[in-house]
Amino acid sequence: MKILIVGNGGREHALAWKLAQSPRAEKIYVAPGNAGCAEVAECVDLNLNNLQSVVRWARDNNIDLVVPGPEAVLCDGLVDLCRDSNIKVFGPAKNAAELERSKVFAKNLMRHHGIPTADYAVFEQFEAAENYLASREDGPLVVKADGLAAGKGVMVCKNHAEALEALKLCMIDEAFGQAGTKVVVEEMLVGEEVSVLAITDGKTIAPLASAQDHKPVFDDDQGPNTGGMGAYSPAPLMTDKLLDTVIEKILVPTVHAMNSEGRRFRGILYAGLMITGGGPRVLEYNVRFGDPETQPILARLDTDLVDLLEATADGKLSEIDLKWKDEAAVCVVMASGGYPGKYEKGKEITGLEKASARKGVTVFHAGTVPKKDKVLTAGGRVLGVTALGKDIPTAIESAYAAVKDIEFEGAHYRTDIGQKALKRLKK
Repeated sequence: MKILIVGNGGREHALAWKLAQSPRAEKIYVAPGNAGCAEVAECVDLNLNNLQSVVRWARDNNIDLVVPGPEAVLCDGLVDLCRDSNIKVFGPAKNAAELERSKVFAKNLMRHHGIPTADYAVFEQFEAAENYLASREDGPLVVKADGLAAGKGVMVCKNHAEALEALKLCMIDEAFGQAGTKVVVEEMLVGEEVSVLAITDGKTIAPLASAQDHKPVFDDDQGPNTGGMGAYSPAPLMTDKLLDTVIEKILVPTVHAMNSEGRRFRGILYAGLMITGGGPRVLEYNVRFGDPETQPILARLDTDLVDLLEATADGKLSEIDLKWKDEAAVCVVMASGGYPGKYEKGKEITGLEKASARKGVTVFHAGTVPKKDKVLTAGGRVLGVTALGKDIPTAIESAYAAVKDIEFEGAHYRTDIGQKALKRLKK
C-alpha cells in the first residue's frame, strides 16, 4: 500500500514511524515532512495551501491512502477532495471538521444535545462582551477565539480585568486574525485535564489509550498555553469506570449528535476533558490526532496502524481489535527559545543519535529541517523526545535522560512531565 501523510510536525513523524512498521506499507510519503520524517519516509514538497494540487499528486502517484495530520487541511476540505477523486482517506469531511474549526459550533452542539461542558456565552461585538463582564460577579473566566489559532487561542483569566485584556487581544488587536472575530466566554472549570482520543467510523467508537497533555509552557502549569509541552500514556486519572462514563456521556452522544446534524464523523474524535467534582466536562474537541499525545499513544499501540486507518475509512472499524503494549510512554517536548512567543530558527541540533540509541527512546521531529549533514530548528516545538518504559517512572527517567543528550541554542522544556501521574499513583 502506498500512503501519503499530510503535514510536517511531530504528529506526522509519529504517524510515519508507526505506519512504516506495517508489512502492508509498501511506500510512505510525507508532505512536506521534516528531518525526522525523511528517516522513515520520502518527503514531498507539496503546497498545503493548494489542496487541489495535493490531491492531484496523490492521484498521479497512485496513492492508496491519504492520512491528513493537521486540523487546517481537514477544515479546508482535504477529505472531501480526496473522496471526490476516489482516493481512500482517513479523517472527517469538512462539515464534520467544523467541530474543531468553530468553538461556537462545538459549544452550541453540546448545549443542544446535552453533552456536559462549561456554561458559556458567545460574542461578535467587543462592547457586548465588555457589558457581559460588567454584569457578572468578578472571578475566573476562560476566553476562547472561535476559530483555529494553533492551540494558542484559549486564555485562562483569573479575573475580569484579565478577561477584558483577552477580549481586546482577540477582537480589537486581532492577534488571532479571523479566528478571533467571534469569541466564547465561559466559566472556568476546576479539576484535572485529560485527553481522550477515540477512533470512529460514525458507527463504531474505539477509544485509544488514555493520555495527558501539558499545555502551559512552564512547570506547574504556569505561563501561556502552547500547542503542548509533553504528554504521557496511560493516564492514571482515566480509570476504567471514568472511561465508561466518558464513553456514555460524551463520546457516544457526540457521534450521534454529529450524525443527526448530517455531519457523519469518521476519523479521530479527540475530547479534551476537565475531570471536575461533578464528572467529566468537555473543554474542547479536536478532529485529528493530538500533538504531542500521538507520540506516546502510538508508541504503545500494538495493532497494525495501516489496518486501523483503512478500516475506519472503509466503515469497517468493528472488524479491528485494538491491542496495546503494557508499557507506559512519556513524551517531553523540546522547544525553541521564546516559544510560544517569537523565536529564531536555524539553530543546529546535536546529540540526536546518542538520544535515539537509548533503549525504548524515539526522538520525534516537529520543527526541524535537514541541511547537508546537519539538522536545524525550524519551528517553535522542535522535538518530542519519547520513551517507553515498564511503568511511568521508568519512562520519565528514560525520556529526560535522552533530553539531556540533545542540545540546541535556546532549547527549553518542562521538567515535570508525568509528575501528575506519579502523584496519583502514590495515592
